[in-house]
Amino acid sequence: MAAEAAGAGSDLVQVVALLAAGVIAVPIFKRAGLGSILGYLAAGVVIGPFGLAFFSEPEAILHVAELGVVMFLFIIGLEMQPSRLWGLRKEIFGLGAAQVGTCALLLTGVGILMGLSVPQAFVAGAGFVLTSTAIVMQLLEERGDTGSPKGQRMVSILLLEDLAIVPLLALVAFLAPGADAEAHSWADRLTSIGIGIAAIVGLILAGRYLLNPLFRVLADSRAREVMTAAALLVVLGSALAMQVSGLSMAMGAFLAGVLLSESTFRHQLEADVEPFRGILLGLFFMAVGMSLDLAIVVSNWHTILIFVVAYMLVKGVGIYLVARMLGTSRREGVTRAVVMAQGGEFAFVLYSSAAAVGIINGATNAMLTAIIIISMVLTPLAIIVLRRLMPPVEQSLDGVDVAEELNGSILIIGFGRFGQIASQPLLLRGIDVSIIDNDVEMIEAAANFGFKVYYGDGTRPDILHAAGAGRARAVLICVDKAETAVRIAENLKDEFPLTPVLARAYDRGTAIDLIHAGVDYQIRETFESALLFGGATLEKLGEDPDTVAEVIQDVRERDAARLEMQFSGTIQDGRAYLQGNTGAAPVPTPLTAPRRAAQALNEEAADVIARQKPQPAN
Repeated sequence: MAAEAAGAGSDLVQVVALLAAGVIAVPIFKRAGLGSILGYLAAGVVIGPFGLAFFSEPEAILHVAELGVVMFLFIIGLEMQPSRLWGLRKEIFGLGAAQVGTCALLLTGVGILMGLSVPQAFVAGAGFVLTSTAIVMQLLEERGDTGSPKGQRMVSILLLEDLAIVPLLALVAFLAPGADAEAHSWADRLTSIGIGIAAIVGLILAGRYLLNPLFRVLADSRAREVMTAAALLVVLGSALAMQVSGLSMAMGAFLAGVLLSESTFRHQLEADVEPFRGILLGLFFMAVGMSLDLAIVVSNWHTILIFVVAYMLVKGVGIYLVARMLGTSRREGVTRAVVMAQGGEFAFVLYSSAAAVGIINGATNAMLTAIIIISMVLTPLAIIVLRRLMPPVEQSLDGVDVAEELNGSILIIGFGRFGQIASQPLLLRGIDVSIIDNDVEMIEAAANFGFKVYYGDGTRPDILHAAGAGRARAVLICVDKAETAVRIAENLKDEFPLTPVLARAYDRGTAIDLIHAGVDYQIRETFESALLFGGATLEKLGEDPDTVAEVIQDVRERDAARLEMQFSGTIQDGRAYLQGNTGAAPVPTPLTAPRRAAQALNEEAADVIARQKPQPAN
């Protein structure tokens, strides 16, 4: 019993070590801008056999953690609706295939020159071609480029690379050493291929004719835990079917995802699998970190360093050449080359599979893994250098008129969603409107709808003079950035104190800043629409329209009173509202910028609660 308790305690220590390492390392690395993947890898190194030695056999953990990659591929498959694949077909199978093929050939050549055999050079190079989806997507989201054309092109390449892991894993099985080939006849190999094809066809038929009816029956039972179990059954069952047939588990999971991508249960499946995927994928990266043999890295540091530099440079050159040959600008080509020059998480899967079938040995696997990890670490640093060396983008003004000597009765600064709507009543009344904006793409888009928008930066006093702010009957500030709106308002009131200025405010704090700047009218961009939304909700609940109008007006007046108190530098203590305003004196409090949002929210919440409490008799 004591021995069993000791064994159970040891297992629990390992579980706690895994959880603690991930919880500590990942936030630190994300705060440093290096991403969660590197955090998991570093955590694995620290607690692995070459660190604190909580684990002596990371291969056992890696075997279980590979299910995280399986589930990751299932979710990728769920995103691969045939309609989406067809819409991005040129970018995915044109640009993506060109980049993957070119870089794979170049990196295979590098491996051969460095003394690797052809199969080893191919596996090493193909693994490095697979860019880190997690790193690139994080960078695109931080820069707001995910939905832009250049961002979509990167996403398409990543999509092709994610798809490429499936045939690459299958190819690894056929590149097994010659001893395996001698042990099996051509008939055996053809039989294996036939079994694999039959398994794929069977999985497709099952996915098309069995999965949807199965989930429909389970959904009718309204047992949430059964739906979750069924989702895991589909993922792991399809992976097992492919593995038994001699193919990769990843291929089975991916096919299952594709088959369910247009199912009515797709989102339910993704929500059920996602928690398991996240935990197991993090465990996979930690197991990879544990598997990193630091002794081999130290003893071969010069070789690893040469490979890292050579692979990143050659892959970057290949990416740039493909981009330029397909008509991409020089700037976008350089940016793509730097952002995508690293290896990625799927390389670990490919190298593990290659080591399992004997294409590479354990030492080579450790060296290749170290090369990938170091390239991932260097990517954020390379992007910082790129941003410093690359000059800022200068917008081309070809075909765009610059604001100069405009004479409109009303000057509108900013022509986004808010400015476009605000201009419509003025135009319908026949009022002469001049519009300026500093977004060339928006100006060109507005021209397609018949709007004449001039290029101009409203924060510059000389541009305001040229745009006719001094001659305008009123100026409308409709920009979407709070600090920009305040700066424009201050410039307008300094240069043209007699010109009425009406401004769009992002929030209550911006509204107060605009009032301080001297604007004649300000409105929070979501305030009135939110009031109408709340009023519509009351009417749907059966309230009388006249009563709803009175309530909305009451909220509007209360808000105006609170805004006036905040502007004057004092606030009403929220406790007075909670006490039903029974004589508690207002507490003067300086209104500082960092506290504005919290103060406003607390006041509004207190006011609502007070109105729901019975008021004491006078």
